[in-house]
Amino acid sequence: MSDQNKDQVGTTGHKWDEDLEEYNNPLPKWWVWVFYITIIWGIGYTIAYPAWPMIERATPGLLGYSSRAEVAADIAAVDAANAPINARLEATELTEIEADADLNTYANNAGRAVFQTFCAQCHGSGAQGAKGYPNLLDDDWLWGGDIAAIHETVSYGIRNDQSDMARYSEMPAFGEILEEDEIDQVVNYVLALSGQAPNDATLVDAGEEVYLSSCAACHADDGSGDTDQGAPNLADAIWLYGGDYDTVKATVTNSRYGVMPAWDTRLSEAEIRAVAAYVHQLGGGQ
Repeated sequence: MSDQNKDQVGTTGHKWDEDLEEYNNPLPKWWVWVFYITIIWGIGYTIAYPAWPMIERATPGLLGYSSRAEVAADIAAVDAANAPINARLEATELTEIEADADLNTYANNAGRAVFQTFCAQCHGSGAQGAKGYPNLLDDDWLWGGDIAAIHETVSYGIRNDQSDMARYSEMPAFGEILEEDEIDQVVNYVLALSGQAPNDATLVDAGEEVYLSSCAACHADDGSGDTDQGAPNLADAIWLYGGDYDTVKATVTNSRYGVMPAWDTRLSEAEIRAVAAYVHQLGGGQ
């Protein structure tokens, strides 16, 4: 740095090595004014719009803007646009939705959106289910898989305390009713009934007697189940909680009590019909 430049501008006092110093050049005037304007703009923005967080909510701002209100307005606009076809969906018999091409397309698209929002958390994004949550792609339905039965199940749920019309069944905990050896016997019989290799084949015959006296009233003599009671089919290879020996024994001993919420208090009738139509056409509907 030359001595002449030092005299004209001055330095910050920072020095590197022996002769490398930093100029103290002033900022350009335009940059300084832009900086001042942004400060003024920021202050004005916090006054006009919601900004400062308070204990319960942010300051509302003089303009009264709300992003929630904006979203609500957008939702209301979409609802208004869909009102005619939703009314048509509600007025159409459930069994006739699929025959109406336009209505069926709308129901499937709307139903997919409802499913991904409210149902996928339990049944999976592809409706494949999980342990304790039914697979909606197969043809094994506890309460019936026709569209009317699906509509009822979605509307009122299963074993919940939200609706007096909820599907309800309760399997006894046979650990409080049967002896340990009787449970072993009936579990081996159920495994054989479903086409699996029993854990102890010598117990199958005795297990059949226990089954007919304690289980057949709900699951039927042949193990085919009863959709009116929500009793599972035990003669197929589809298991809600698992079909290995230990899991079946745990089910017989302690029973199961899965709960599904009622959706009629959270979804509109059109949304329930749409998701029922969507689920019914996934491939497993009866």
